[in-house]
Amino acid sequence: MNAIDALLVLRRLKHLPRAGWLRVGVASPESVAAHSWGVALWVLTHLPEGLDRGRALAYAILHDAAEAVVGDITPHDGVTPEDKAAREDQAARELFEAWPDLLALWLAYEAQDDPEARFVRQLDRADMAWEAGALERDGAGDLSAFHTSAARVVHDARIVNTLSQLRGPRDATATPVVDYDPRRTR
Repeated sequence: MNAIDALLVLRRLKHLPRAGWLRVGVASPESVAAHSWGVALWVLTHLPEGLDRGRALAYAILHDAAEAVVGDITPHDGVTPEDKAAREDQAARELFEAWPDLLALWLAYEAQDDPEARFVRQLDRADMAWEAGALERDGAGDLSAFHTSAARVVHDARIVNTLSQLRGPRDATATPVVDYDPRRTR
């Protein structure tokens, strides 16, 4: 795919709603691009010293790029992880044909080849949990499954602390708060 066509396809991410939020009935969910922005913000605010900020930001921006072609496939869609990975790999190879360096970054993130990729994977889940908390505060109901899913991946103490603070106190009748204690999730 040439660069202009790829840019036009990638623009779809700005309007592609996050499928997980649609599945639980959120009327106006964030877009995939908004989520990528959230992950990039987490990079800027939580990246540990010694990690490459530029590389981590590139991962944050590119990590869901293939969804512009294949859509936002969730675990509830009946697609095997292997099939999802194959679809996304093919889409990324087409999208980034004009930019081999971007394809290399996308592939490195998918392979979790370096500390930046592994950290951004945590931030991907942290942003989901942050959005779940905001949606809960806005009256979307119990989204504890999203917090629990994030807790399986998020283990960096600074991220855990920030998520706990963002989620804040809950009333006694609410579903118990997932405290992001990585010792419970391993």
